[in-house]
Amino acid sequence: MEFSADFYRDLLDSISDGVYFLDGDRRITFWNKGAEALTGYRSDEVIGCFCREDVLEHTDEKGNRLCDVDLCPSVKALTDGEAREEILFLKHKKGYRVPVLTKIFPMRGAPEGVKGVVVTFSNASHILEYIQIISELRKLSLMDPLTGIGNRRFAEMNLHLRLEELERYGWSFGVLFVDLDDFKVVNDLYGHEAGDQLLKVVATTLRNSLRVFDTVSRWGGEEFLILVVNVDLERLSRIAEKLRLLVEQSGIRIDGRRVGTTVSIGGTLAREKDTVQELVVRADANMYRAKLEGKNRVVVS
Repeated sequence: MEFSADFYRDLLDSISDGVYFLDGDRRITFWNKGAEALTGYRSDEVIGCFCREDVLEHTDEKGNRLCDVDLCPSVKALTDGEAREEILFLKHKKGYRVPVLTKIFPMRGAPEGVKGVVVTFSNASHILEYIQIISELRKLSLMDPLTGIGNRRFAEMNLHLRLEELERYGWSFGVLFVDLDDFKVVNDLYGHEAGDQLLKVVATTLRNSLRVFDTVSRWGGEEFLILVVNVDLERLSRIAEKLRLLVEQSGIRIDGRRVGTTVSIGGTLAREKDTVQELVVRADANMYRAKLEGKNRVVVS
């Protein structure tokens, strides 16, 4: 089945990421609706313009203008034909700067080589925020060195903070206690290096599947503690179930075979007058109920 150019244009307009195309002279020849939303520039304002003109004025995090030939990542991609991924700062039409995760893909036109590049970009504010959090965690010795997420001390600090907010403002939050199922089997069969790799995969899956204002920490061994803010019991249960499914579908490869794991998750909502210990014990008890009921399941109460 063949599709028209209008079909592909509508397809690109339907995604939220910005997408534009630069020809070999760095002239903008396509600009989708996502690009309009992220930059404030309509397609009729930029089509036909050169990217080096007064449009986006990309800079790096140090404020260096990247429109010079030797700094422009699009020029580099046009020259060497290699794809690139960088966090850049573009200028919105209203004048302020927006951090964007930018991916540049060379388009080849045989036999003349690269004929242009496709550039996709999305708001990277949450990525920069996470990078800042990681930097602060390192400074304060609050980061788990293996998984790159917060450690137990970080989790306990957050629990104290959230309980204070609950008492002062009534802001609800929930706790999920996550434990890998049969993790010892993985270590025994494949070694501790494989076990460490699997812990990293689970930690990354959990972190990437949460909202930016929720936190996941390594509580100890193969246990993780997650704080989820502004939820009721039903919402907390849905989030836990989503995390369970995503971990089940993750894994590593060893000698060509997939090695995965499942998790048992216990959850509870914080109550007024809770202590950190009481809250964690309640979530931990629900996790053990999940283990006793067959593992790879969620118990929230």
